[in-house]
Amino acid sequence: MKIAILDDYQDAVRQLDCFKLLDGHEVKVFNSSARGAGQLGIRLAPFDALVLIRERTVFPAALLEKLPKLKLISQTGKLAGHVDVAAATARGIAIAEGVGSPVAPAELTWALIMAASRKIVPYANNLKEGQWQTASVNPLLNGLGRTLKGRTLAIWSYGKIGRMIAGYGKAFGMKVLVWGGEASRAAAVADGFEAASSREALFERADVLSLHLRLADATCGIVSAEDLARMKPDALFVNTSRAELVATDALEAALRLGRPGNAAIDVFTSEPLAPDAPLLRIPTVLATPHIGYVEKDSYELYFQAAFENVLNFANGAPSNILNPEALRKA
Repeated sequence: MKIAILDDYQDAVRQLDCFKLLDGHEVKVFNSSARGAGQLGIRLAPFDALVLIRERTVFPAALLEKLPKLKLISQTGKLAGHVDVAAATARGIAIAEGVGSPVAPAELTWALIMAASRKIVPYANNLKEGQWQTASVNPLLNGLGRTLKGRTLAIWSYGKIGRMIAGYGKAFGMKVLVWGGEASRAAAVADGFEAASSREALFERADVLSLHLRLADATCGIVSAEDLARMKPDALFVNTSRAELVATDALEAALRLGRPGNAAIDVFTSEPLAPDAPLLRIPTVLATPHIGYVEKDSYELYFQAAFENVLNFANGAPSNILNPEALRKA
């Protein structure tokens, strides 16, 4: 098969142990993104199969129509709304889903919480400039960091990642407060944590608030400006899930108003994020370039599953197909 691997920004996939699974196939790895259906259509038209790195490229119907040879989209992890499944099915394009793990995103979330709470990044950067124990040259921002013990960790949604974050919080001596659906709250209570009395209480009581919701129509923009305005002036808002969970421009506005006082963010509505993005100009924001799952163990797990799905399809035994109706149209 002629296979394209998209959006490998770091040219990391060819270095993975599992990459040799594709020996014998014609493989092209793209390290840069193309913008627009026209450019992408020209780039991807020759390929039989595409391997997607999460949702870095969106595949609407207009793009799929430009790919007459495409028979398989092999997704790393689960699909997250970035492929028009109905359009793919109508064109006989099968979509194979992979597997994932909560470990890497949970560990990154905790790293961001610790780094932001202790002001590690500005201290380290200023040390290189010869400034000893200086978090900022701005006196208003040159305050002390703080520990986590005894403070309230608020978690919205208690799934696999939320559960791990709650465990980390407990290990650090934090008071863990959970909000979400009825099942989330019940599971948290069963594990010995407190369920928030209301959504409002979650934001009001939080010293650190971390989002771990799935993005869907019902959760898009679910965090409002009013929610953020309830947070303490010294609270930390953390989002390693999806940027679209927060209402458009609400976080930037809230930070400028001082509630919450700080944010740690790994996800953005437009990626790669432009260097002049307003969020990067706010000094109380710690931002990382969507690296929650971008590490060696996760990549081996994600890509081995995706490559195995490609091989199974090529061998006439499709596996983990999200839209089996597409196979009947092939």
